[in-house]
Amino acid sequence: MPATTSHGLDLDALRRAVEERDAAAQASNYAEDAVVESVDHEHPPSRPLTLRGREQIAAHLADVCARDMTHRVIGAVGDDEHAAYQVACEYPDGTRVLCSTLVELRDGRIVRERWVQAWDS
Repeated sequence: MPATTSHGLDLDALRRAVEERDAAAQASNYAEDAVVESVDHEHPPSRPLTLRGREQIAAHLADVCARDMTHRVIGAVGDDEHAAYQVACEYPDGTRVLCSTLVELRDGRIVRERWVQAWDS
């Protein structure tokens, strides 16, 4: 499957932005009205962390990218309507985080994203 969908979501560029911790480049992939839901040990499925709009999403990405840790995209697949990828993260102390993400697309931009993440404990 090609890395770039015909409607413009460039998964290779997204991978680079994630791995280089470039929050602005990541945020540029979201529609203005995008919604992100995050499920983890602090935010169960019945009460996910919900981010609304590109501005709120960009602020969250800036916070995550400012943390001292590595990000590695394990895989990324997509078509004109959806994409999915996993990100493996590691803090300097060896603590690891794994995040699995599914996105819905409109005109090559992310309009809805749901991720589930787990940390070492």
